[in-house]
Amino acid sequence: MPVTAPRAQTHPVALLLVDVINDFDFPEASGLLALAGGAVERIETLLARGHAQQVPIIYVNDNFGDWRSDFRSTVARCCDPSRQGAALVRRLAPRLDDYFVLKPQHSGFYHTPLELLLEKLETEIVILCGFSTNSCITSTAMDAHMRGFGVIVPRDTTAANSARIRSDALRALELTVHANTAESATIDFASLGRHG
Repeated sequence: MPVTAPRAQTHPVALLLVDVINDFDFPEASGLLALAGGAVERIETLLARGHAQQVPIIYVNDNFGDWRSDFRSTVARCCDPSRQGAALVRRLAPRLDDYFVLKPQHSGFYHTPLELLLEKLETEIVILCGFSTNSCITSTAMDAHMRGFGVIVPRDTTAANSARIRSDALRALELTVHANTAESATIDFASLGRHG
């Protein structure tokens, strides 16, 4: 008898963690890393709540230009103590039952299977957390909106190179894609699941 993979647990909400598995090895990374540290606890809490509610967790991550990499090796590399973001990455490391998508550019939808995965999961609303607000979060949020998804970007679960840049990016998302940018504590997975 052929072995088949278990059916994906469907849910109208998906939690996308964008570039939280990160080695922060690029110019101006220190500013982003400092503010990312402040978002980690909120992301951890939201992640735990999502797991408890059986919300699909999808790590949407840059491949950092390493075309031979896979997600597990990316996690291992970024957890190496010699990497400046290692402590953050270890706190946000994925579980075995989480999903992942490696992306070649800023948006999680660009040349990736993310849209197909969300369709399989019957997702209607995406919640975006991670780094950085004005780049990969914004690009992914805009592409999600263009595909008809509701967009939530909890303001306390994302970071940019400065608080001002983050604030400006969140305001732009409110205006352009009608993103909900309330703090993560206001997210009610059960209610979102009922009402889509």
